[in-house]
Amino acid sequence: MILKKDYLRYIFIIPVLICCFFFTSCVSTQKSVYFKDLPDTVIAPVKGNFEPVIHKNDVLQIVVSSMNPEDAVVFNTPSVTAAGTPGGGSQATGYLVSEQGYIEYPVLGKVKAEGLTKEQLTKQLQDELNERKLLKDPVITIRFLNYRVTVIGEVAHPTVVNVNSEKITILEALGLAGDITVYGKKENVMLIREVNGEKTIRRLNLNGTDVLSSPYYYLQSNDVVYVEPNKSKVAVATGSRTTIPIIISTLSLIVLSIDRLAH
Repeated sequence: MILKKDYLRYIFIIPVLICCFFFTSCVSTQKSVYFKDLPDTVIAPVKGNFEPVIHKNDVLQIVVSSMNPEDAVVFNTPSVTAAGTPGGGSQATGYLVSEQGYIEYPVLGKVKAEGLTKEQLTKQLQDELNERKLLKDPVITIRFLNYRVTVIGEVAHPTVVNVNSEKITILEALGLAGDITVYGKKENVMLIREVNGEKTIRRLNLNGTDVLSSPYYYLQSNDVVYVEPNKSKVAVATGSRTTIPIIISTLSLIVLSIDRLAH
């Protein structure tokens, strides 16, 4: 009878140890909240109309039309094939922006594209076609074929997001990646963007409403969003390496003790 009581006492220790382990990894729900300083009503000013900027390695679809469709045919022969979205078999053709920032355009030759918006490049092409009397009153439509952003770090599903609408906010990108986990730093989200051939890093605080009026609220093509782990994640990671061996050793000791008492 005494042996049975001792046995039950030892067995009771096991769930207690397991509970202690899980309690050490608990994270405050306050860390899961966006916009902590948000009042009942807030009006966030918008930094003008968002216009994506063309970067090197972008693939552009440029469609030209005019009063005489036959004259426009030569300007609708792009040189690059861009793959469609993952899981889809469709492909589209377009013009690749070179490392020097140019596209190779029919008849016109090299045309500077990097650093321009679609509207600016459209006007530039229209002006050249008009000035050289190649087309009369051309109508030009430009779209990005490889507009995408990358979301990595402490999110549920790190992913590359294809943006068909050519307009996406940092919150939308995080939502498509499954949102920030409880172990992610909402107050220090890193945005990596290429500007004039150089990588720039901007840190955004998603706990405050200022981000809503930030020029970085809307993401450019090829932006990378990185969510850093918070101290709780680091503690869990380091704690697991030390706690698990202790639990295993303790359980082994219990088993040995029970075995000795049984004999």
